Amino acid sequence: MAAEVKKEVALEIAHVLFIDIAAYSKMATDDQRATIETLNQIVQATDEVRKAEGENRLLKLATGDGMALIFYQSPEDPVECALQISRALKAHPELRVRMGVNSGPVSGVVDVNGRANVAGAGINMAQRVMNCGDAGHILLSRRVAEDLVQFKHWRPHLYDLGECDVKHGDKIDIVNLFTAELGNSERPKSLTKLADERIAAPVPTVRPSSGKPTAIILACALIAALVAGSFFFWQRQKPKASALSSGVPEKSIAVLPFENLSDDKQNAFFTDGVQDEILTDLAKVADLKVISRTSVMPYKSDVRRNLREIANTLGVAHVVEGAVQRAANRVRVTAQLIDARTDTHLWAQTYDRDLVDVFAIQSEIAQTIADQLKAKLSPTEKAAIAERPTADLKAYELYAEAKELLAVWIGSKDSESSVWRAMQLLDEAVKRDPNFVLAYCALAEAHENLYWFDRDRTPARATLAKEAVENAVRLRPDLGETHLAQARYRYNIFRDYQAASDELTIARRTLPNDSGAIFIAGLIERRTHRWDDSLADLRKANGLDPRNLEIIRSFSDTLLMLRRYGDQEKYLHHELETLPESAQIVYAKLTECMLASGTLDRAKDYLRSIPPDYNPNGYGSFYRWLTALYARDFATALAVASSAPISMPDSLNGGHPPNEYFIGLTARAQGDEQKARSAFADARRTLESEWGGANTPDATRLGIIARIDAALGKKDEAIREAKHAVELRPTEKDSLDGPPLETVLGNVYAWTGERDLAIAQLEAVVKIPAGPSYGDLKLNPRWDSLRDDPRFEKMVASLAPKN
Repeated sequence: MAAEVKKEVALEIAHVLFIDIAAYSKMATDDQRATIETLNQIVQATDEVRKAEGENRLLKLATGDGMALIFYQSPEDPVECALQISRALKAHPELRVRMGVNSGPVSGVVDVNGRANVAGAGINMAQRVMNCGDAGHILLSRRVAEDLVQFKHWRPHLYDLGECDVKHGDKIDIVNLFTAELGNSERPKSLTKLADERIAAPVPTVRPSSGKPTAIILACALIAALVAGSFFFWQRQKPKASALSSGVPEKSIAVLPFENLSDDKQNAFFTDGVQDEILTDLAKVADLKVISRTSVMPYKSDVRRNLREIANTLGVAHVVEGAVQRAANRVRVTAQLIDARTDTHLWAQTYDRDLVDVFAIQSEIAQTIADQLKAKLSPTEKAAIAERPTADLKAYELYAEAKELLAVWIGSKDSESSVWRAMQLLDEAVKRDPNFVLAYCALAEAHENLYWFDRDRTPARATLAKEAVENAVRLRPDLGETHLAQARYRYNIFRDYQAASDELTIARRTLPNDSGAIFIAGLIERRTHRWDDSLADLRKANGLDPRNLEIIRSFSDTLLMLRRYGDQEKYLHHELETLPESAQIVYAKLTECMLASGTLDRAKDYLRSIPPDYNPNGYGSFYRWLTALYARDFATALAVASSAPISMPDSLNGGHPPNEYFIGLTARAQGDEQKARSAFADARRTLESEWGGANTPDATRLGIIARIDAALGKKDEAIREAKHAVELRPTEKDSLDGPPLETVLGNVYAWTGERDLAIAQLEAVVKIPAGPSYGDLKLNPRWDSLRDDPRFEKMVASLAPKN
């Protein structure tokens, strides 16, 4: 057995995470044993370790005061594992751990006990890298850092530390990895440079030659650092001949909408289905990056496609184009694969067959494209590509039409009819083919959207969603789409974040390019105090679906909740260049960003870029009203609130208060108590009939009612309602919705004369994400009763933007 293992791992390149406990030798024997046991439990519980062990691609070596974890797939695996360990260690401040990561050769050995083991320079170097650090550090070898810097989401967290002296007089280049929450940002004490020096230059992708004069080396390093630092998240170059020559994965592809050549234009949905099935098949290949359907469909009407510009926008190296012609019982499908960097046709084929063979054609095209891109396919992926979604072509057409209708649904009232129509089509599809599992998954999603976005939040709607999910589970419990449907159901209906997360973990194994699964994971992570993970997943979802406005808004909102106003503004400007057709939405978010950062003049500038008639779902009016309110332009604020529907962007999941609510807020800020009370009383009556007043089980709605009652002088009721809202959705269980509800409680205390309670409440919530923004505390009239309190002013100053 030892010889077999030795042969199996000989000369492999491995990715090694070396871990040890600082000051371990100074501990008492009992403490050493307990500490090692705790560390072992933490490591074993990480997702990366469990995943690698499940794939039989992990070796673990005990080292006395720590361990070495040897991964075999990607240099990202040990780094992700290190971050997960660092996060878990927050609950164990007594456990002072340092970590080092290196990629290098390992080989099989047989140890003195005759057992299979591994050794090699890759492991030794990982230990040396680790030895350069102090407790909390996650240090990387230059080799690992240069691999990671190719991925934009790692760049902001990599900091070049230069050389570190190690054994035998050798020097190694090391890089520090840390985020706002994880790792150790301090310079390691072992380095020869000043201990208090902080290096803030991202890792350059190319090191200057050691033979160059010192001044040139320093200049090159500075230029490289500035260039690398200029990248922000997905900052792509504007379209030009060489724009795709770097930074884009070689095995990346966008399957553009196919042209419908049929005489019967009703076959358009059939054509869309052919393209979508090819895209879906390719998306199941983990070795590929495949752009999601939402981001390629806008090019359907683009008859004069500039493939290079499209590829730049979508961040891919290759595109697929095609056409479908259907006549009687025959179908002709043409497809071509193009390298967008050179406009080179790599492959093209026409398939002319019986209509019943259309699914076989789609599978053949997907398989051929994967082969052309030299993608590695596992047996499971090959089987998934070959599988037919249904045996009923009519059912598939109904399903394809429904998917197009659901694709535009992002909570808009204007598109609500699309959901109802999609459900009718899906009901017909599953009647024709009761075993059509993908149709059941889509049907569940439609019901859940109506429930989540508060269009029909009833037990009956939840039951329909449950029935659709149960049918999918009954038919194919192993399917990735089934696990994704269960995750959506758990999240949208029950807010059961752990159960939803567990289902997503399984779904993502077979749906590696499904932006929806990754997106939901990001939404769950920001509700469960995992903000860095949320940004990473939302960033990844955006990379796979760069034109998806829901993902764009969610990523922007997450930066806002983290009070990273400068980063949010840069990101939105990038999206403004990428999606000029959505400029109105982006300018609205830029207005919100400037209001949150307390930059009122710039908020007004961005607001001027939004057409006066722009008001989807009442959001345009909300930003106009809020800007006027912050500017103390009460006449304009009242005019806006009296003339157009207003909806708060964060109230999608908690209902929309009537305009009288906003009139009341404005009149109260203006000092017109009589007008305020009248407006709030009208709003209260409306909400009593629509929501059930204070009997509503929804925390966000209850928070709105609590503020109204506080303004109406109902002190005891208001405080009780605000506290109950916090209890319904506490921050420890929901880190996204909890802090705003705690802020509402602080507002209610302020309005009911409980100044000390208001200050105490705010002092807690300003320290966490999703709490009040700097602009809110600085400019919003709702805090005027606290402005002469030094404690409040200190809180305002503490939130002042740093970038």
